Amino acid sequence: MVTAPDIHDAAAALRRSGIARRTRLLYVEELGAHLKLESEQPMGAFKIRGAYNAIRKLSDPARKRGVITYSSGNHGQAVAYAAKHFGIRAVVTMPETAPAVKVDGVKKWGGEVVFAGKTSEDRRITAEAIAAKEGLAIVPPFDHPDIVAGQASVALEIVEQLPEVEHIVVPVGGGGLISGIVAGLAAAGSDADVWGVEPAGAPKLSQSLAARRVIRLQKTQSVADGLITLNIGEIPFAELTRERDRIRGVVLVEDDSIRAAVQFLWRTVRLAVEPSGAATTAALLSGAVPRGKATVLVVSGGNVDPSLLEATD
Repeated sequence: MVTAPDIHDAAAALRRSGIARRTRLLYVEELGAHLKLESEQPMGAFKIRGAYNAIRKLSDPARKRGVITYSSGNHGQAVAYAAKHFGIRAVVTMPETAPAVKVDGVKKWGGEVVFAGKTSEDRRITAEAIAAKEGLAIVPPFDHPDIVAGQASVALEIVEQLPEVEHIVVPVGGGGLISGIVAGLAAAGSDADVWGVEPAGAPKLSQSLAARRVIRLQKTQSVADGLITLNIGEIPFAELTRERDRIRGVVLVEDDSIRAAVQFLWRTVRLAVEPSGAATTAALLSGAVPRGKATVLVVSGGNVDPSLLEATD
């Protein structure tokens, strides 16, 4: 399990390294809520927090041999970015359908891209085979305590920036971010609760909480490519189960609402936000979660295909 000392250690390491920014908390009048702008991280997403922490915690020999991960895009970019910081090799298996902006992002930071099918299972299996063959350390996208501890630093920052925070609205993919925020709130001694937001085409946390066990979906589909994992990770689910009373609810949003939120954020606040990052705004605009000056929407990523913004210009 992820402990408070793990979380504070990860946060301190991130501060010392300077690899991740302390991102802005922006109040938007039109939303009646705050945005936590993880889209403004150097590689455009919160994923750098967990990726750096996981690579940092590897043994020196393992780290020097290089790392590999499987990702639809943002975690892959984060691993490549963190690996460059350490001066080591990084390989990323990505879906054949990955947005060009995310593929280019991995390559920009020196990562090697290997395309592998269309599902998270396809790229995980390929990554594990390459890791075994080439001696690379696997840095999972969400199902690892060091990843969760790194993501928890988002919650520590929110509590420092808005001590009176009551609700944090979080997009849900594999569960690393929402479980990190839940654990981070506990570590910060905050009473705030959490709303999870999933695409209607990928309700893995909703179904898992209802069943009280991790449910693996047969297929998922959404414009929010970062949120369509087939299942929640076992470690994130255990963390969420441990803090079940802190979860206010998990809501589903349709793709049309997500697209509209992307355009709303660009048109109204001039923020370029990818669909996965705009899911929380979609939940608020649709009325699925409450507005309020003590509500924070986590904008998890900004690596957006420019074509999604063009309709608003």
